[in-house]
Amino acid sequence: MTINERRYDRRRLRQFLAGTARADGIERRDLLRLLAAGGAVAATSSLALAPPASAAGPAADPAPGIVKPLPEDRFVVHGTNAETRWSALRGTGYHTPNELFFVRNHTGTPTIAAADWRLRVWGSGLSGGEVELDLDALRALPVTVHTAAVECAGNGRSFYTSQQGEAVSGTAWQLGAIGVARWRGVRLGEVLRRAGLRRDAVDVQPRGLDDPFVDSSGAELGRVRRPLPLAKALDDVLLAYEMNGEPLPPDHGHPVRVLVPSWVGIASIKWVGDIEVSAEPLYSPWNTDLYRLFGPDHPEEGSAPLTRQTVKSAFELPFDAPLAAGRTHRLTGRSWSGAGVIRSVEVSTDGGGRWQPARLTDVPRRDGWVRWSLPWTPRRPGAATLLARATDSAGRRQPERSVFNAQGYLFDAVVRHPVLVTG
Repeated sequence: MTINERRYDRRRLRQFLAGTARADGIERRDLLRLLAAGGAVAATSSLALAPPASAAGPAADPAPGIVKPLPEDRFVVHGTNAETRWSALRGTGYHTPNELFFVRNHTGTPTIAAADWRLRVWGSGLSGGEVELDLDALRALPVTVHTAAVECAGNGRSFYTSQQGEAVSGTAWQLGAIGVARWRGVRLGEVLRRAGLRRDAVDVQPRGLDDPFVDSSGAELGRVRRPLPLAKALDDVLLAYEMNGEPLPPDHGHPVRVLVPSWVGIASIKWVGDIEVSAEPLYSPWNTDLYRLFGPDHPEEGSAPLTRQTVKSAFELPFDAPLAAGRTHRLTGRSWSGAGVIRSVEVSTDGGGRWQPARLTDVPRRDGWVRWSLPWTPRRPGAATLLARATDSAGRRQPERSVFNAQGYLFDAVVRHPVLVTG
């Protein structure tokens, strides 16, 4: 089933501004301020420069609010977030190990005991009234297992600055704000149908149990939440309680999270505590205001809301890695797309002068990535630049340059990966 999320979110924004859509936790004046701020960002150059993530490693202390260990050789820390180092993924297999999976937190990881967790399903869109499930009740429902990526909308953001010389705001991810896992859980549609849906139900809004989010101006926007069209909620959305064969770790949504395959990561709400099913349109800052494109190449009021991610490729190799001349090295990496499966990957070892097809290790699949490799024997010492570009089944190929937007979303350009050939 295909959902046009852009059209859906545009309609919700118009309805909210007209007073016909309801939004808990945000006043209309705060929304108008957010929208005005977005326009100002697009029109000015006073935006604070977000420094690129350092290849030398993060500070030794773990990020505040993250539970799992963050060894320096595996993660780059960005405040309350932690990015996976691509060099740590080499040889790990198709699925990202839980201990290597990136962390994106709006506040901090909450401590929730599985025995105490309850899911409240409620709202005007239900025919039978409110329903409450504990974890045992959820696990007793028919099981679905699905392999899918979760990727932050800002993945690759730092390259707007380090590669294109453009100032952007937000967490300075390189390419490590993505992970692919094997998720086990129950289809959201199964829960909704058992709860009883009214014919006039239109929106389904999961909400997290993490602390309410306060923006940089001090406005409290409430707990992270994002409405889904009913059709999408009934399609492939999962209430996941296992990740790669284990109970969800705390940083990744324990005990239950939402998984929305193929959509930007903000839709996959962690630590889900309640789901509102509504017969009236619902609105949230996270489905329009905070995830749009502003800049000279976008409409003055901002683009349509972000939907699927772009095409990307990454080498499983540190920046400035030393590679001996005269020896054959097996270059490995991964490519992915939010719009379809990867059809081909090309690699250049001379800065883009010549391209060679890489060998795909996996059968390309939707919602995931494909691993690839290429042998390379550098002939002479010195600095070299590796490039990888992918083409997906929708015909999209990574460009040389990404179209600028002030918040640094959806970077899709070929990343210039420096290495040092040693004698």
